[in-house]
Amino acid sequence: MRPARALIDLDALRHNYHIAHQRHGGRVFAVVKANAYGHGAVACAQALSPDADGYAVAFLEEAIALRNSGIRRPILLLEGVFSPDELLEAIHHGFWPAVHHPDQIKMIERTDLPAPIHIWLKINSGMNRAGFPPADVQRVWRQLMTCGKVEECGFMSHFARADEPGCDATAQQIRIFDEATKGLSGARSLANSAAILGWPDAHRNWARAGIMLYGADPMPGEDNSLLPVMTLESRVIAVRNIAAGEPVGYGARFVAARPTRVGLVAMGYADGYPRSAPDGTPVAVDNKPTALIGRVSMDMLTIDLTDIPEAGIDSVVELWGRQVSVNKVAQAAGTIAYELLCNVKRVSFVWSKSNNRLSH
Repeated sequence: MRPARALIDLDALRHNYHIAHQRHGGRVFAVVKANAYGHGAVACAQALSPDADGYAVAFLEEAIALRNSGIRRPILLLEGVFSPDELLEAIHHGFWPAVHHPDQIKMIERTDLPAPIHIWLKINSGMNRAGFPPADVQRVWRQLMTCGKVEECGFMSHFARADEPGCDATAQQIRIFDEATKGLSGARSLANSAAILGWPDAHRNWARAGIMLYGADPMPGEDNSLLPVMTLESRVIAVRNIAAGEPVGYGARFVAARPTRVGLVAMGYADGYPRSAPDGTPVAVDNKPTALIGRVSMDMLTIDLTDIPEAGIDSVVELWGRQVSVNKVAQAAGTIAYELLCNVKRVSFVWSKSNNRLSH
């Protein structure tokens, strides 16, 4: 079997959720959209089921997969529903859809519902992506609460720059949200991962913990004791020696400045490792640090083994995990940890829980 694997540490996931809960103080949605940021939504949701107050996903199909796996806690639909049929499905399963544009209100008003629905009204407090203008919130809330089809209405918004501690945009968004919802009854949800960790003023009834659950700290330069959940690893499958001045890989991007031992690794951009990763991107081989050399190929990449003479064929290569920060790999590749984690595919997934491993 090809040795490329993603090892998912469910104990680390629970550890990170507990940090989110402790730091926020109120209830916390575990955000498991996009297949739990590439970690396996069902496995992660089930691992969190003894502790999670609720879950958040992007859309209906993701929520149904959780319900079908036995998850019974509240599930927030961050994009809401897209049709009357989906609205009825949401009621049937007890989902909590977001409502963020006028057509979704019309859908609620015009659909014959078997029971009132619990919704979350989304407010555009400054990101200018989704949500109602602050000036419309009072009117929209009254419209929803007097239509006879809403049993409870919470309020939510999303921060654009919470991962920038020195920026006042988040404080401004908090003020806009508070003013827009002043005097209205209903739970509040403001804090994403960065705000849970860095903006106590944003803590309300519910937080939405996403990237921090998976151990990628969204706050630069801080140590919030998060543990990496995914270790992406493979093995060296061939070794060659090249002389100084010889190139490696497509486009001859890397040219050896010294005699170099090159390790060939079964991992490429088809597995989710970024093609944009430059020479020098960190990796670890048999627990020792080294670096990527040469352009990443579809199925393989090359690393420098010169200073690890004991390494060779079958040596374990960590692309990111406990030794190699996924944030550092993302920074080197000019992207973010979210994208790297979500893109992992084609490798074998192994979920560990209480020293037992389940493979897929």
